[in-house]
Amino acid sequence: MSAHAFASAAVIVGESDSGHSPNQCPAEESVVPVVAHEWVNDEYKHLVVKASAKALAAQPGQFFHLLCPSPDEGELWFRRPQSVYRIQRSSGRIEFLYKVVGRGTKGLATLKPGDTLNMLGPLGVGFHLKPEWKHIVVLGRGVGLATMAPISQFAGELGVRVTAILSARSPELALAADLFESVGQVVKVLDTDGSSAIDNVEKLLLELIAESRADAFFTCGSNRLMQLMKRLGREHGIPGQMAMEQLMACGLGPCYICVRTFERNGQREMRRVCVEGPVFDLQECLGW
Repeated sequence: MSAHAFASAAVIVGESDSGHSPNQCPAEESVVPVVAHEWVNDEYKHLVVKASAKALAAQPGQFFHLLCPSPDEGELWFRRPQSVYRIQRSSGRIEFLYKVVGRGTKGLATLKPGDTLNMLGPLGVGFHLKPEWKHIVVLGRGVGLATMAPISQFAGELGVRVTAILSARSPELALAADLFESVGQVVKVLDTDGSSAIDNVEKLLLELIAESRADAFFTCGSNRLMQLMKRLGREHGIPGQMAMEQLMACGLGPCYICVRTFERNGQREMRRVCVEGPVFDLQECLGW
């Protein structure tokens, strides 16, 4: 029986003729060198890799499925989804900002500059901006702040003003403030001083709405903040998008591990976060 090739070899960044995905396929598996990898605080690390051309075409809100090294003697059987934090196309680099919390991310945290990382992507449906939007509001908490960074960067490049409300337990966990400040106004709401309370965040959002500074809402990282934006969006006719966080196995759709329930036109339906999302219409999200 003759052998058949079911998939091409992974692209090895920096090597020619190392395999490729077909031109019509927007995603590929690539083996990329780690350029930098540092702790930004006690919980989060900042990873920078040299990426392939297809990887650099990633849109805000899309993700990569990373093959993390094992942190111990056991095997890691599944990849870990990781949203893009920043894309530097001029230097050919992609950045990830992630929380070290489970075996996968603990293994990822062991990578050093000069090591290689196997990643699959870009995957999923990302954010979009409409031409008539001149000022958007991004609201994130915890690791969700990293997901909010690319749409803020993209908006800034298009001349759209951004108000970023960064929710965190403490000041050092209000991540990516410098990036958000480069494209607009930053408001930190913290557990340590009580400003992260829902009533206070609602007051901030209502002020932005009254000042005509909220053409669209974007959020990630908190169910209660998502529910708040959803309600205000419905009451004031403001469109919104949410990047959904979810465990995944394949990241390509067949396994159905990442299914969540959504509601459209009064009807509930199941959708896969990896292929129908991870970005969804805010009004269709039911939360968790």
